[in-house]
Amino acid sequence: MPFTLATWNINSVRLRAELVSRLLREETPDILCLQECKCPVDLIPRDVFAALGYTHIVARGQKGYNGVAILSKLPITDHGDSDYAKLGHARHVAARLENGVVIHNFYVPAGGDIPDRTVNEKFGQKLDFLTDMRDAFRADAPQKAILVGDLNIAPREDDVWNHKALLKIVSHTPIEVDHFGQVMEAGKWVDVTRANIPEGRLYSWWSYRSPDWDTADKGRRLDHIWATPDIASAAHGSRILRPVRGWDQPSDHVPVFATFDL
Repeated sequence: MPFTLATWNINSVRLRAELVSRLLREETPDILCLQECKCPVDLIPRDVFAALGYTHIVARGQKGYNGVAILSKLPITDHGDSDYAKLGHARHVAARLENGVVIHNFYVPAGGDIPDRTVNEKFGQKLDFLTDMRDAFRADAPQKAILVGDLNIAPREDDVWNHKALLKIVSHTPIEVDHFGQVMEAGKWVDVTRANIPEGRLYSWWSYRSPDWDTADKGRRLDHIWATPDIASAAHGSRILRPVRGWDQPSDHVPVFATFDL
């Protein structure tokens, strides 16, 4: 069963419901995983998405912050969630497809501005969240699984606009990249995007602080699609929809896509 999956930090699903609808109309992914929905589950405009064929939804939400949702044309069942780092945040939800594939949708904490947990609690929470992810995958090795989301780390030198300039900037510091690598290793996850697009700079996020984001192009690849080794070879067609950053009132992230023949 081939299907196309996308992941997108939407930065308020209610504010940007029309942008989500536009993406669903123009790109027609079978599954769309959203992060930073910023509303309780019952306020997600599911009728808008259902009218476009996305009649299945699994989500976790909270008022004004965080929130993750999986919209699908294909039947899915709720596969639970985890409260990593015991933050009480809606940052993870999982769904199971009828073919047995489990999709994990994550919104990893951003980590604040200072990469030092002794003076920045948010940075410590981010590292603890990643540590809990690692330990969970070590304890229960995932199989036939896909992990997507805003992981808030750009791991490779060509995942940022300037490696040296960002070594002390949250999202690209060595300690974050090390934690990121440990999560990948624990689940034997394959970076599907980079497996399909191994060379060259790739970004999925451009700061709102840059008035001319396209020309300046100071981006980072913070949004990811992974798969377990048993299905990773079935992935293809990876792409990042850079033009979406130029839509009216956009999110600072853009959608990342992959197709799986399963």
